[in-house]
Amino acid sequence: WSAGPRMPHDLDDESQHQPSSRPKIDTRWIKGLSRAEASARGEYGVQHMSKTRAEWAVQRLAAKEAESGNPAVEAALQSTGFEELRCERVLSYDPASVPIEAGMREQAFALVDQLAFDADDLPAGLSLFDERWHQGVVGIVASRIKERCHRPVIAFALADADDPESELKGSARSIPGFHIRDALDAVAAANPGLVTKFGGHAMAAGLSLSRANFDAFAQAFAAEATRVLSPELLQATIVSDGELSAEELTLGCAADLAAAGPWGQAFPEPTFHGRFKLQQQRRLGENHLKMVLSPLGDDGFLVDAIAFGVSEADWPASSATEIELAYRLNINEFRGARTLQLMVEHLLGSH
Repeated sequence: WSAGPRMPHDLDDESQHQPSSRPKIDTRWIKGLSRAEASARGEYGVQHMSKTRAEWAVQRLAAKEAESGNPAVEAALQSTGFEELRCERVLSYDPASVPIEAGMREQAFALVDQLAFDADDLPAGLSLFDERWHQGVVGIVASRIKERCHRPVIAFALADADDPESELKGSARSIPGFHIRDALDAVAAANPGLVTKFGGHAMAAGLSLSRANFDAFAQAFAAEATRVLSPELLQATIVSDGELSAEELTLGCAADLAAAGPWGQAFPEPTFHGRFKLQQQRRLGENHLKMVLSPLGDDGFLVDAIAFGVSEADWPASSATEIELAYRLNINEFRGARTLQLMVEHLLGSH
């Protein structure tokens, strides 16, 4: 991974199809986002449109407005930073389904943690299918495996869970330098009839194919990824905006960064890195890590941090006293109180 200020060329590396400088602000987009935020605040009590709260708030709004093509919903979907929301429009919402879907996500994380990956033996592009996977979680599965292996991944589930011979629905996630929609187009053009339908953009896509075609598709997709991706592109890189001092770890700094957006794929939210003293750690849910940290040399300064979906292999040992992170600044709001929280993007090591 590399440290240092994020420069325009770093943004250009995010995708060959994305602009290399700050995008022009579309006032219609901003008005749409403002409308979505105002609706979420007024109806659901969301005081700060954080990425965690925006996920469910936008789902509720989408149930009412997405079918009419409301730009507010589309803007909010794009702004949340959740791949599952950016890439798969929410057209319906059933409050009773939330616990079920949450359980499926936890199961998906557990299944991924059980998979053994040897980077030396992996193809450049992965196609994976498991009858236990549900259409509602394959996007999360693909994202998680992509992050672990740093290569494009397509996770498939049965279109009809009750029919083992039904069509397969796939959710694809990619890495910088590999336009996933163009790759699917190339595979489909070279193999007529292999893919039933597909669509998407540079970093995410969806597709359908016959279960009988899965093996042939997996080989064709891996071959296309091998053709496009160099060994350098398959090497994961974390772009950091540098280290922050204790004086910069403040609510004010977090608020300034939040106001400097909108952040997105071509204009990513600032990410920082640093080593901290690990004062406390505890598990939330199945695989979320809650920590209390201090900058090295300043035990009196405490800051909360949270890492979502941590694999057992990355979990700090109970004896660990120091930890290195890549993180974003976040404002956590709870019962009317606002506190600084580090949203951990990567656990880089602990001892």
